[in-house]
Amino acid sequence: MKRILTLTAITLLVACGNKTGNSIAEKKAELEKLKTQVKTLEAEITKLDTSVKENTAKLVGVVTLTSSDFKHYIELQGRIDADNISYISPRLGPGQVKSLLIKKGDYVKKGQLLLRLDDAVIKQSVNAAKQSLESLKTQLTLAKDLYNRQNNLWKQGIGTEVQVISARTQVETLERQLNAGNENVKTIQEQANTSNVYSDVDGIVDELNVRVGETFTGFMGTTPQIKIVNTSTLKVVTDVPENYASKVKVGSKIIVSLPDINKTYNSNISLSGKTINPNNRSFNAEAKLPYDGLMRPNQTAQVKIEDYSAANVVTIPVNTVQTDDKGKYVYIAVTEGNKLVARKKSIAVGELNGQMIEVKTGLTTGEKLISEGFQTVYDGQALKTDNWYFWYILMLLILYN
Repeated sequence: MKRILTLTAITLLVACGNKTGNSIAEKKAELEKLKTQVKTLEAEITKLDTSVKENTAKLVGVVTLTSSDFKHYIELQGRIDADNISYISPRLGPGQVKSLLIKKGDYVKKGQLLLRLDDAVIKQSVNAAKQSLESLKTQLTLAKDLYNRQNNLWKQGIGTEVQVISARTQVETLERQLNAGNENVKTIQEQANTSNVYSDVDGIVDELNVRVGETFTGFMGTTPQIKIVNTSTLKVVTDVPENYASKVKVGSKIIVSLPDINKTYNSNISLSGKTINPNNRSFNAEAKLPYDGLMRPNQTAQVKIEDYSAANVVTIPVNTVQTDDKGKYVYIAVTEGNKLVARKKSIAVGELNGQMIEVKTGLTTGEKLISEGFQTVYDGQALKTDNWYFWYILMLLILYN
C-alpha cells in the first residue's frame, strides 16, 4: 500500500509540475501546494503502515561487507630519466670547430662522426715527423752500406776492428732512432685523429650548444655542448621520505602514471638508495620502464609505491569510522526479532587507501554497515532502509530545476 501511494504521489507531482506557470511567483506557489500535498500523503502512509513506527525508525543506507585484497601505496612525484646519457668532449683538450656534421634532434649511432676540430697544427707535426723518419731511413741505409764495406775490408786484413765496431754501432743507433721515429709518427697521427669527434652511444642529439668557429671544450660552464640521450632504456626516479626506508626495497611494486601522455606503467623498484639526502631527508629510488616513443627524459611522473598489502580483508569507507574515548567504532544494522536496529561495534583499523580503510578486527563479512545516516543514530535505535521518500524529493528537483 505504501508503494502504491508513493507512486500516486510521484504521478501527482509530475502532473502538477506540467501545469506550472513560467513565472517565479507561480512556481513558488505551486511548490508550496505540492509540499502540502506531500505532507498529507505522508500522514496517510503513516496511518496505513503499522509494521514500523515512522516517528522512531531512522532511515539509513547500508552496505553488506565483503572481503577483498587490500593494498596501500606511497604517492610521490618523480621524473623520467635515461640510463644511457653521453656528454661529448674532445679527447685531447679544447679545439676550434672546423665543421659540424649534426643538428639537434638527429639520431646518431655509436662511432658516428659528429664534428671536426681544426687540425692544421697537428698535421704540420705529422708531416715533420714523417720527414724526419725519411731522413733517418736514408741515414740508416748509408750506415749499413759503410758497415758492410768496413766489415769486408776487415775480413781482408785492411783497417782496424775499432772501425768495424764503430760502423756497426752507428747502424744499431740509427735503427733504434728509426723505431722511435715510427712510434712518434703513430703517436702524432693518433693525436691528429682526435680532431675528429665521434659519438660514444646510439641516441638522439638532445643538446647542441656549439657552432663552427667556436671552441669545443665539452661544456660551457655547467651546460653540455653536445648531449646524446639513448631513449631505448628509460627509468623513473623519485625521492622517498626517510620514514619509508624500511618499506621501500628493491623489488617493491610501483605504478608510474604520466598524465601528459595519459599512460600508466607497472614496474618494480630496481634501486633503493642507501644514503639519506640531508637537504630534504629523503633517499633516491628508481624503477626501469618499458620503451615508449612518447616518453621523454625529465618528463613529470606520478609514482605510487606499494608498501603494504593484505589478502581477504574487510575494508570500509573511512568516513563511516567514528571515535570516542574508547577508540574507533562504526554502526551496523542488525535484525532483532522483526525489527532492524543499530548496534555500535568497536573496531581496529589498519592502513588507508584513498577513501577506503582496512579493518583489522571488529567486523566480519556479511554484516551490514550503516553507510548513510550513521552520524545521528544511537545503539539500539530502530532503523528502516526503504528509500521511497527520496523519490519525490528527486522529482521535485527535476520539476523545479
